[in-house]
Amino acid sequence: QVLLVESGGGLVQAGGSLRLSCATSGISFSVNVMGWYRQAPGKQRELVAAVTPDGTTNYADSKTGRFTISRDNAKNTVYLQMNSLKPEDTAVYYCNAHNPRYGIMYWGQGTQVTVSA
Repeated sequence: QVLLVESGGGLVQAGGSLRLSCATSGISFSVNVMGWYRQAPGKQRELVAAVTPDGTTNYADSKTGRFTISRDNAKNTVYLQMNSLKPEDTAVYYCNAHNPRYGIMYWGQGTQVTVSA
């Protein structure tokens, strides 16, 4: 059974920080591209950041410098450190695992992040 379980969301004031975690099981974590996406009410789901198996990172332009994605292959876990949060960062944040060799993709259930002004 494949599980991606996000945690670390919550309510924070603007300018604050949160660290999201996504613990996985049932996948070959070390060969997956791991990503964080988010979806705000009434908007499409969008990529926040991704990290390849070798640690190369990719960020949506507006997140560069404020967000940091990292992975721990020993713990099968991916993280998203979010600093200087803004109200427009409010969304449900989803963890994603993508195996590029087989084209298989899995999603977590999401964790709510709310940033108050």
